[in-house]
Parts: sequence; C-alpha cells; structure tokens
Amino acid sequence: MAHIKGLTAILAGATLLLASCGGENKGEGTAVNDTAVAATIPAVELTDFSASPEFPDAQLTIGDIKTTVQGTDSVKLDFSFVVKNFELMNQTSDANGKMCNNSDKGQHIHFILDNKPYAALYEPKNSVVLAKNSEHYLLVFLARSYHESIKTKGASALLHFKIDDKGKMQKLSSPSEPMVFYSRPKGDYIGKNNTDNLLLDFYVWNGQLNDSTLNIKAQLKANSVDTTFVLKAWKPYMLKNVPLGKPSITLTLTDKDGNKVQGDNTEVTREFNLAADEPIK
Repeated sequence: MAHIKGLTAILAGATLLLASCGGENKGEGTAVNDTAVAATIPAVELTDFSASPEFPDAQLTIGDIKTTVQGTDSVKLDFSFVVKNFELMNQTSDANGKMCNNSDKGQHIHFILDNKPYAALYEPKNSVVLAKNSEHYLLVFLARSYHESIKTKGASALLHFKIDDKGKMQKLSSPSEPMVFYSRPKGDYIGKNNTDNLLLDFYVWNGQLNDSTLNIKAQLKANSVDTTFVLKAWKPYMLKNVPLGKPSITLTLTDKDGNKVQGDNTEVTREFNLAADEPIK
C-alpha cells in the first residue's frame, strides 16, 4: 500500500500564494510580513494510519426489519442486527495509542443511510422514519472504538430497498456497480487532542482501489486550503494540520484515468467542525 508523499511542497506553495493576498493583522492594525505568516501555517499532511487489531472472524448481518405506518406519508423501520465474534461497547485494545478521536462508549456499528452522516450503534438495533414512495441504500459495518471500519469480508452488509405507496418495504436487487460511502471525519472535534490527527476512513463496495482500476479523489477544503489527494488503496489514513473551522471533504470514485464513475453513491461530500474549545463557532 503506497504511502502518499510530496504533499508538503505543493501545499506550502499554495499557502504562500494565499498569504500574499492578505497580510494585514486586523486585531493589531499593523502590517506583517507575508512570508513570515506563510511559514507559521503548516501544510496539511495525509499519512498512513497505524496498524490496528484485526478481527478476521467478525460478522455483521441484518436481522429482522419491522415496519410501522405513521400517518399518511411516513413509515417507521425498526432494524435489528446480528453481531458475531466482535464485542460491541468494548474499547479496542490499542485505543490509547492511536492519538485520534475515540469513543468512550467503545466499539460499535456504523449505520449509513443514503450516504448521510452515520449513526453509531452501541446496541445492535436502530429505528428510522422514511417517506412512502422512496428508495434507499443502507450500509452497516463494524467499527473499532476510534471509528476505524473493519474491512474484512462479513463485517458489513448493504441493503437496497424501497418503501412503496402503501408503506411496505421491498428489497431491491443488490447493486453490482462500485460505490464509496463516507465515514470519517464526522461531527465536532474540540481541543488539540482531537483536532491534531483526524481519521480519514470510507467504505468501498463492489470494487478495489489500485493503479489499474479504481481510485478515489479526496478533495479537502478548509479556510485557505483547497487540495486533492488521489487514494489508490482502500485503507484508513490520517489527516494532520487541517485548519480549524468548518472543513469539508469530497470523495469521488474515479477510473484509472481520473474520470468520475457514474452511478449511485460514487460521490459524497461531508462538512465537519474543528474547534480549539467550546463553543463551536
């Protein structure tokens, strides 16, 4: 798995260019040296995530789904899941050494409906309310306590379904096209310990990332930063030096020539919050 290199020089050059457009310290009302400002802004880095405990036998399947019509337009779905060879709510053994955001509630399930921000399930069940006459994709997978997905076969499940005009759930054919689902970063990160190192993690379905078939273009926008990484391996990464504020990441599934793959769930954007302290502004 190739290590991503060469980012620092590129981003440093972009930072110098952006700094030259400003250069006024409004709080003090005095001019400052543009080069000195640029030198104090570290370049965003994308590195490999350290190796994590493996769970080769972990299994997750979708169990019973109960539907209840609510009013004239909506349906409540109660999902249950079956987990084997994996302990929900346990702290992953190396959590203290990861130096990134970790859930004090432990290991969990990521419940991603229609590629929206996931719900973390610490018990194998969840409920959602959906509209009649609607089509959906549900991806669920097991995650370590620091939110890194388990990517081994059997640790995830995908359900393609619709709710008909009578409020009944109908399973649709399983997709055969490649897809990418966004996982992390997500939500609010507060304080240096949480904002310094960000886990970049995602889930690839029906495809493999490599030089000859599929890649993922990951575009990061954050204040004065706008940069793109090409990911050629399905693995977790670590983002460092992302500016505070409201960054966003767009993941786009591409072919080997950089062209966007057509189809459902091939591009997704997520905004998240990084703050030195509360309240988040």
